[in-house]
Amino acid sequence: MAGKMKRSEASSSSRSSSNNNNDNNSNHRAETVVVDYGKNKSTCGYCKSKARTSISHGLWAHSVTINDYQDLLDRGWRRSGCFLYKPEMEKTCCPAYTIRLKAADFVHSKEQLRVSRRMQRFLDGALECKRPGESIEGPNASKDARGQTHLGVSSSAPKNSGEEDGEEKIMNYLSDQVDKAIRSCSERGELPDIQSPKASVKKVLQAKRKLLAEGSEDLLYSSNIAFQLAAAIRRRLPDKKESHKGRQSGDVAEENGFSPKLIAEKLESSLNQLGNTSGLSVKACNGHLNFYSATKPTSSHGSAQIVSNSKGSAARSESKGCSLKNNSEYTQVKRRKLEIRLKRSSFDSEEFALYRRYQMMVHNDTPDHVTEGSYRRFLVDTPLIYVPPTNDGTVPPCGFGSFHQQYVIDGKLVAVGVIDILPKCLSSKYLFWDPDFAFLSLGKYSALQEINWVKENQVHCPTLQYYYLGYYIHSCSKMRYKAAYRPSELLCPLRYRWVPFDISKPLLDRNKYAVLSDCTISQDRDSSSLDVSEDVMEIQHDDIGQDSEVLMYDEGMIEPEYESSDNEPHLAYVDVENGDAGNVLIGLKGSRVRFKDIKQAFGPRERSYLESQLSRYTEVVGEELAERMVYSIE
Repeated sequence: MAGKMKRSEASSSSRSSSNNNNDNNSNHRAETVVVDYGKNKSTCGYCKSKARTSISHGLWAHSVTINDYQDLLDRGWRRSGCFLYKPEMEKTCCPAYTIRLKAADFVHSKEQLRVSRRMQRFLDGALECKRPGESIEGPNASKDARGQTHLGVSSSAPKNSGEEDGEEKIMNYLSDQVDKAIRSCSERGELPDIQSPKASVKKVLQAKRKLLAEGSEDLLYSSNIAFQLAAAIRRRLPDKKESHKGRQSGDVAEENGFSPKLIAEKLESSLNQLGNTSGLSVKACNGHLNFYSATKPTSSHGSAQIVSNSKGSAARSESKGCSLKNNSEYTQVKRRKLEIRLKRSSFDSEEFALYRRYQMMVHNDTPDHVTEGSYRRFLVDTPLIYVPPTNDGTVPPCGFGSFHQQYVIDGKLVAVGVIDILPKCLSSKYLFWDPDFAFLSLGKYSALQEINWVKENQVHCPTLQYYYLGYYIHSCSKMRYKAAYRPSELLCPLRYRWVPFDISKPLLDRNKYAVLSDCTISQDRDSSSLDVSEDVMEIQHDDIGQDSEVLMYDEGMIEPEYESSDNEPHLAYVDVENGDAGNVLIGLKGSRVRFKDIKQAFGPRERSYLESQLSRYTEVVGEELAERMVYSIE
């Protein structure tokens, strides 16, 4: 009966049923069919308790419609493969609150902007890292016999001399190109024939980029040569005191077309071919010559793909003219291409190899615990019934269902995000990545990409507005960074209302379990004490460090061992559900009937047991879902 089926039996039957139902081609209409595991106890992966202190209610899903799963998420459920679970919040050791944010309202934190800039610098070739013990020739990472790039230390490590030398050569090269542009302008008569100061191109520090306009993250180098030229020209202007009496020399220079702004624009025009040879674009800005990354991420929704492409090629350096030469004088800029590919959930040997390496190197799993079978059950198998695109504004181009989002750099798979795309949200389930690329903070970077995906796809599906980050566990310090994705909301475990994180935090600071919706009653009265500044969140976030990447997606226990506890008294969900089991939809011998219509067919003892199980089931999934989903007792 409910909760008594062996896990192995449910697993084998579910694998075949999920494969059939996933393509929406089952013999019956699309429906959710679950087996009730009841209340379960397991060891906790967050507080590392050796006792079975993690308490949840579990369901094994043969199939789940995307609308039903959306509603389950909004009642605090999650899935691990085909297993659905919901923490019993008052009793479990680490209460887990569903956390989400509205993508359109998302505001980047300082750390998140740094992550995006670091990735862009890496794609531009301005950032290089190496494994400990490996040398780097020039600014490019070393390669093995197969041509695979070796990368890997944290970006917090000191820069190696190869990277610094490479940047210095790039700046020297750009300075020479500016000098050539000045001479060219003088020869054409656009600038006076004077003894010009030597141009100097400097790197723009990240701290300064933050103070500049939007898009400044692509600004790499800058020169103030136009101001020096304007000053030199003013000193050489004819002395016309009478005709220019009462005016500043700067006004005279501007009148003659030699203000810093106009000089910079002339030089920009002479340097407009620089992008074809160096991968950098030049732009005059208020008298400064700024050199930007020539790449801009682009996205494509066709064939369910998102592509971020670093345009340009190092091969261009072979062209004639102002090229970055890979010799003793200049160093070639190695640009990289990032592709983000979205595909239906299915087994992929390359993904599994990356997953296996990630689990063993990051989580210290032993090889015998990272098997193909466990990987399939955890991250490939899904009960969600796929819904194809309809082109009517109700479904995104990729459809609804379970997907793997691959991050590929120069043809190498570096990360995979396992996600569910539902009518209201993109729900992140898990992420695994190449440990050699840890310095790119791929957990944070992928979250930013997923938020952006939601924003972009609202055009195709207006109901798709939210990004679900899984569970937030306030009592686990490594999980608190999720609140840095602002403005976020937590799900009240009693009334299932969404409460802003800043309002919920004071309650969670006092008690790990809290009825968050109670806080909204006094929101206006206590608002002055509930504000949490971004700086505080930044400090909290930065204290966690890179290790927080490990728990970005929180289903860390791949195959949890459950101990049934059906005989224990269940939680009382006061003022929310009355637990009426009569309308539960029962699946029995291929038929679908309401329990109230068949309960007399059972004996008194069996009927009493079923009523108890169905009452608890109704409480945890809600009356509406209990009447809609099929409760299998076959």
